[in-house]
Amino acid sequence: MAKIALGTSREATQPDCLKALVVEFICTFLFVFVGVGSAMSAGKLSVDPLLSLFFVGLAHALVVAVMISAGFTVSGGHLNPAVTLGLALGGHITIFRPILYWFDQCAASAAACVLLKYLTGGLDTPVHTLANGTDYLQGIIMEIVLTFSLLFTVYTTIVDPRKGSLEGLGPLLTGLVVGANIMAGGAFSGASMNPARSFGPALVSGNWTDHWVYWVGPLIGGGLGGFICENFFIVRSHVPISRDDQSF
Repeated sequence: MAKIALGTSREATQPDCLKALVVEFICTFLFVFVGVGSAMSAGKLSVDPLLSLFFVGLAHALVVAVMISAGFTVSGGHLNPAVTLGLALGGHITIFRPILYWFDQCAASAAACVLLKYLTGGLDTPVHTLANGTDYLQGIIMEIVLTFSLLFTVYTTIVDPRKGSLEGLGPLLTGLVVGANIMAGGAFSGASMNPARSFGPALVSGNWTDHWVYWVGPLIGGGLGGFICENFFIVRSHVPISRDDQSF
């Protein structure tokens, strides 16, 4: 079983943590700017719904792959509170670190959406809401499954030391699964998989309809994905982080 490190508040003042927070903010900001911006572009151009779904999914796939790669060596390129939680429950970062990352990721998302609203002349930032005919339970389960598949991909293609021929392809493959999940679940739950991605548009537009679903579902899916992958699928010869270690 992976050992979960608690960490302490002193992490917030360590240079490596501060640098990671800056890079995580930049990467999450750019991810949300492109992701939400692609949805706004599709809406402005009145694109066919099926083509719009493909366009938004492809945009997310590309920007996720690039931003994970850009931030990986400094912050890990999480971009997502659910990914951060999954890595914490797998023992890869301390439990204290996600608190800092979550504030950072949500602030970056809000900043990106504020800028998008200004640059587009006041257009609303589209929010994640459940489609007609999709109830709360269905939406939560959809988000759990989609986010679990995201964490499964992160662990098996990036975290797992035995990835072999997949070495270096993890960010691209993670981006592809995000895009595929949007195409599969976008018409039902919106396929957020990311509480921060949902938070920014909701805050800027003032529309909190169904918003809690996009915290509950992804965090459950991310937590389960990290815990199960680390403890049942990955074989290690050492524990990645001790209970008291404060390093990232």
